[in-house]
Amino acid sequence: MVVSVDRGRWGCVLDGDPDRPVVCMRARELGRTPIVVGDSVGVVGDLTGSQGSLARIVKVDERRTVLRRTADDTDPYERIVVANAEQLLIVTALADPPPRTGFVERALIAAYAGGLTPVLCLTKSDLADPAEFTAAFADLDVAVLAAGQGDPIDAARDLLTGRVTALIGHSGVGKSTLVNRLVPDANRATGVVSGVGRGRHTSTQSVALWLPAGGWVVDTPGIRSFGLAHISTDDVVAAFPDLAEAVEDCPRGCTHFGPPADPECALDRLTGTAHRRAMAVRGLLADLASTPDWA
Repeated sequence: MVVSVDRGRWGCVLDGDPDRPVVCMRARELGRTPIVVGDSVGVVGDLTGSQGSLARIVKVDERRTVLRRTADDTDPYERIVVANAEQLLIVTALADPPPRTGFVERALIAAYAGGLTPVLCLTKSDLADPAEFTAAFADLDVAVLAAGQGDPIDAARDLLTGRVTALIGHSGVGKSTLVNRLVPDANRATGVVSGVGRGRHTSTQSVALWLPAGGWVVDTPGIRSFGLAHISTDDVVAAFPDLAEAVEDCPRGCTHFGPPADPECALDRLTGTAHRRAMAVRGLLADLASTPDWA
């Protein structure tokens, strides 16, 4: 498993064991094949992990999940943030800086399209009531964790233990502080920024950190923008089995936005919980179409 990337060198752990680290280079035959944190790779050569030793990555396994983003909504170049994570912990502050639903919506869409289970983690919950902010995502059944300064993090530990979880968030929302609470010897740099998406990014490289009770958290650099040029409405709907089955009855070319653009969208014929979830997903898609990528 790749746990770090730095200037043409990849830190890996053998068989997922944090006590068996090796440093690797990419084999020439792989060319420019992207290798990111979370990738499962095949390595050969010196696997002792001793000082100065260097193994070679000769194979990148097929990814089970992929968290991707683009620089903006017009950029066709996809950047892979993390591979093979099971969960995406979307870290947002309830105050200082104020929360932005736009970023959370984009992160949710990226998680659904990439096969990750999203979890909303609210920092600084001691400064503001989370109820109003989380109400916007209630029909999506997204798990919510409170991580204010005075909040215990037992629930977060339980949810993350034994799994690979990626953490994303704007700079200054307390992501690195949370990581340091979860992994006491992580020593992730923390700092203060002047606003959402501005200021010094306290984490400059993605790195996978081993949790004391097992599992990995992947701390990623603070996000300035979150473009989703690579994602279609079908990618998002496909993440919900009941909605994916329903849209099989949609006419060809349906974008699932509903009337007036799609007067015959099958999502409108759903009832009960499925209909509420469909409307919540449709709301995500509508907000995505109208919200700038830095929100």
